Amino acid sequence: MSNSRLVKISKFLSKYLRHQPEEIGIKLVPGGWVSVDELLTACAKNKFPITRQELQEVVATNDKQRFSFDSTHTFIRANQGHSIEIDLQLEPAVPPDVLYHGTGQKSVESIMQSGICKMSRHHVHLSPDISTAKIVGARHGKPVIFTVNAGVMYQSGYIFYCSDNGVWLVDHVPLEYLQLFLGK
Repeated sequence: MSNSRLVKISKFLSKYLRHQPEEIGIKLVPGGWVSVDELLTACAKNKFPITRQELQEVVATNDKQRFSFDSTHTFIRANQGHSIEIDLQLEPAVPPDVLYHGTGQKSVESIMQSGICKMSRHHVHLSPDISTAKIVGARHGKPVIFTVNAGVMYQSGYIFYCSDNGVWLVDHVPLEYLQLFLGK
């Protein structure tokens, strides 16, 4: 399958599994899951047919690992990034001492005033390493990286989760736990 087809399918799935499932007539169950058969039928009805093989390839090769199958491969979900109300059934986890947040230059002033807020999403997304944070930040313009003192946040009572694809999630990162990353 061509790379452009993979990207189109990934964008389609992101839109409807994270933001607008009702627009194509699917209903997400707890955990954000939807039956693969229901999803494929809805895609076809909405003039965007996807084969089971294409779906498997998108899940397996997506560089951000946005999607996952359940253990039976009969259900699929977006791993995080939802703007709709959904219980992802994530278990609290102990974060590493340091995590990173990549953003665009235009967000720095706001973050320096209020910390990192989840905005329209369920959680703030944090990266386990600088290179991933830089990639995330580049999607929003010139990338800027913040270092997050996650270990101290956790000790202070903040609850962290780790999604299936290794993205760390938290409700908010107050300013006192942030530092602008000045390295390369």
